[in-house]
Amino acid sequence: MTQLLNLLTQASGYTEHWVWVIFLVFLRVGAAMALLPAFGEQAIPQRVRLAIGICYTMVVLPIVADQVGPYSGTFAGPIVVEVLAGLVIGIGMRLFVHALQIAGTLAAQATSLSQLFGGQSGEPQPTMSHLFVMTGLALAVSLGLHIRIAELFVYSYQVLPLGVLPSGEDIASWGVSQVANAFSLAFQMASPFIAASLIYNIALGVINRAMPQLMVIFVGAPALTLGGLMMLAMASPLLLQLWHMALLTFLNNPFAGAP
Repeated sequence: MTQLLNLLTQASGYTEHWVWVIFLVFLRVGAAMALLPAFGEQAIPQRVRLAIGICYTMVVLPIVADQVGPYSGTFAGPIVVEVLAGLVIGIGMRLFVHALQIAGTLAAQATSLSQLFGGQSGEPQPTMSHLFVMTGLALAVSLGLHIRIAELFVYSYQVLPLGVLPSGEDIASWGVSQVANAFSLAFQMASPFIAASLIYNIALGVINRAMPQLMVIFVGAPALTLGGLMMLAMASPLLLQLWHMALLTFLNNPFAGAP
């Protein structure tokens, strides 16, 4: 009887340890899952996102389980650290979605298409932004985004060790760099539309000065819209390829110069 009690006590200790390990890994994965592109979108039901988070936890757990120490009695500290680590990962990935939205907004405003709304996100976005986001996410998922995210979770434990709180200065420096890169990428994607709109409006102004009696606005506005739609059809594959290459660069070295 005593031997049986000893075995049960030992099994209880193992169970406590594995519950603690699974809980910590799920905290990091779950916090990131709320912000990840494609898998963390508001259009996806919460139960589906929860199921995806559990699946990612089961994938990451066997690889990082050895890095999790036994439960030492402290509860709040590891929870805060893991949630913060997950948010850092999620925010870094979510900025690429914002880059698509900003690029679409800039392009829509340059081509007089900003009045058309997609209406599928939390905030009304121009149709061009909605198109960029949907096609960009579909492209990323079809090219293995789910696999790269699992690799990112595993790699994050090397840069953001479990239970070690990164310095605020490092996180702030990394965050500012990622925001700057997101705006730079958005402007690069929208630059063909902005440049074409600038050239077109300059030419329209010259025509208006040369022929004041001609109402160029009635001719120019439809032509600008048509030109914007044609440019969107021709340039979208190259622009989305540029975005996907930037995403892969981030995934290959997500914490460059950070925490």
